[in-house]
Amino acid sequence: MDIIKVKNKQQRDDAFYVRRVVFVDEQQVPLEIEIDEFDDTAIHFVGYEKNQPVAAARLRFVQGFGKLERICVTKEHRGRSFGRQIIESMEEVIRDYAFDKAKLNAQTHAEAFYESLGYVTISEPFMDAGIPHVTMVKKL
Repeated sequence: MDIIKVKNKQQRDDAFYVRRVVFVDEQQVPLEIEIDEFDDTAIHFVGYEKNQPVAAARLRFVQGFGKLERICVTKEHRGRSFGRQIIESMEEVIRDYAFDKAKLNAQTHAEAFYESLGYVTISEPFMDAGIPHVTMVKKL
């Protein structure tokens, strides 16, 4: 998979396409919740397999953390380490911005996946968009 830090409208549209497929179509998150006011200022990432967008994520800097958000891979491309690859790319950008801590809100079904990448759960489960989540952190 080729991971791009979004630089133009087409790449951003591709990232939003993946997010719509995964979060809105598959997980039934309302579009007005999925695309929010933070999208205008976030750093976006999109992953391509054979020139097709198959993964996406966004990164913001909040309270001393690089905050990984909206991490997703299309259903037919899961299980191929694409999630790990996009997270590693995001962590590299966090370091480039001289931050040394990462944070994310993980859907609870993915908690073990993030633990395998070194993230530690620091919250009790909570609901976001009708889906149970936990907050996780990692020292980079």
